[in-house]
Amino acid sequence: MRVGVPREVKADEYRVGVMPVGAEVLVAAGHEVTVEAGAGVGSGFADEEYTKVGAKIVATHAELFAASDLIVKVKEPQPDEIALFRAGQVIFTYFHFAASRDLTEGCRKSGITAIAYETIKDRAGRLPLLTPMSEIAGKMSIQEGAKYLEKPMMGRGILLGGVPGVPPANVVVLGAGIVGTNAAKVAAGLGANVVLMDINLERLRYLDDVMPANVSTIYSDPHTIRDHLALADLVVGAVLIPGATAPRLIRRKDLPTMKNGSVIVDVAIDQGGCVETSRPTTHQQPTYVVDGVVHYCVTNMPGAVGRTSTIALCNATLPYALKIANKGFAQAAAEDMGFAEGINLINGRIANAAVADSLGLKHEAA
Repeated sequence: MRVGVPREVKADEYRVGVMPVGAEVLVAAGHEVTVEAGAGVGSGFADEEYTKVGAKIVATHAELFAASDLIVKVKEPQPDEIALFRAGQVIFTYFHFAASRDLTEGCRKSGITAIAYETIKDRAGRLPLLTPMSEIAGKMSIQEGAKYLEKPMMGRGILLGGVPGVPPANVVVLGAGIVGTNAAKVAAGLGANVVLMDINLERLRYLDDVMPANVSTIYSDPHTIRDHLALADLVVGAVLIPGATAPRLIRRKDLPTMKNGSVIVDVAIDQGGCVETSRPTTHQQPTYVVDGVVHYCVTNMPGAVGRTSTIALCNATLPYALKIANKGFAQAAAEDMGFAEGINLINGRIANAAVADSLGLKHEAA
């Protein structure tokens, strides 16, 4: 199969879909690998590292897409990329369709088959291709939240962990999955008072046993959320419904109850955000203020640590990319029902029920 690895064009995106070692593995399996010039530079991989293992370098996006049957990338396709798609082409990347009707319609009209990292499941029902980026985003949410609590960043002027004689910050984490767990661990490690909220009581029981003493687990409902928002210095939105739009847990009317200069980091923004006032931002312009509350809603947080993120992501995605290249997506899906859940579009038809339901579109089973 002809496999293409484009340079990412989303703002401040430094990851790459395949590392040189991945290109080597694909070439050894008999596939033709084409890489766009400079695709790996943001992650520390030079073009020469790809050519040494048998990959071909092309100069432009258009050449790359024209030469490839399977595209392996990182972030959701941008409009200029969608214009280069052709019917029957397979695109393997993060899509987050539920967050964007325009993206969904563009990909539908192109006739591609879209295999989304974020909805593939393993035998235990986990999300193996979302997990590594969730781990990074969870840790980064506290790193960034601590930064934007500083006064020059329009925050309250609070040190997350406090100092002797001065209390630490109060951190509220909404969602106790991979993102929330990593956020809570980092915040607790810095000395903050952490409240970790979820609706899964078994998950809360487990985390109550393993988390440090400065982490409290609280069942999430509208009343408890509002109560803890009023006390919070930093709120991390970490909820996820695979493939679907994130539930809105914080409403515009809740913001006046929060402290002036408090910070919300909405990691759920890729799926539309769990805060009513959230809107996508970039690393260049990461924040804005609504009712005195700083909002950080960067849609590609892990892209800022491209080296770490690329290695973590490609460790997880390469076996699937190889499976698609070796067997074709249809046979791979027939043999692995968890992989089949990653197929969001087939030749432009919506094959994922959660995506269809979120956008009010027709679901056509694979």
